[in-house]
Amino acid sequence: MAEISTTTIWRWLSEDAIRPWAHRSWVFPCDPDFPEKAGRVLDLYAGTWHGTPLRKGEFVLCADEKTSIQARVRTHETAPPAPGQAMRVEHAYARGGALVYLAAWDVHRAKLFGRCEPKTGITPFTRLITQVMRTEPYASAQRVFLVVDNGSAHRGQASITRVAARYPTLVLVHLPRHASWLNQIEIYFSIVQRKVLTPNDFMSLAEVTHRLLAFQQRYERIATPFQWKFTRKHLAKLMARLADQSALRSAA
Repeated sequence: MAEISTTTIWRWLSEDAIRPWAHRSWVFPCDPDFPEKAGRVLDLYAGTWHGTPLRKGEFVLCADEKTSIQARVRTHETAPPAPGQAMRVEHAYARGGALVYLAAWDVHRAKLFGRCEPKTGITPFTRLITQVMRTEPYASAQRVFLVVDNGSAHRGQASITRVAARYPTLVLVHLPRHASWLNQIEIYFSIVQRKVLTPNDFMSLAEVTHRLLAFQQRYERIATPFQWKFTRKHLAKLMARLADQSALRSAA
């Protein structure tokens, strides 16, 4: 009987057009106003609002919270990297607590604001807004647009009314539901996850806070605006493709 090596089998499987073991997660747009809500955010990224170019004294920021950032206190000290040897991090750890990192990003100026809080909520998020709105040029701006998701700290018309009462020049713009991928602050959070929080090896929450804010300060010094490429044209193609898929499923 002929034998086939494991390596050969894996090579055959890797070359196959269909790979049933591979998968990726995605969220189907379920907001009935998805095109409208997504479109106005994309317009802001492109520098327009309701078809009119933004003026010199108008700014666009994105904000969100990165929740449940733990301080994992390793039971044995981490061994630093050496020639031919990767850093070694002890698997076992004690929990040193958790905090929330709130941040806002100016999409056209690459300006960052951030703070660490014990928990999320309306009050901590308001403190982040205050941090932005007490800083120039936002304090004297004609309008400041703030793109947010539908988290409990900034959800619905109540949040719009609450923010406008405190800061009349601040316009809260909500993303469609389940569309955080349209929020540019998530790009920065992904950088933070890779550069600051991995591996998670902290002696205390104070050390987590120090590292987050120190990285934020350093990153801002070298940052440039993200090259956002998803436009209204891409949005239209996406919605048309999803409509075609829905029609096929309905006809099946």
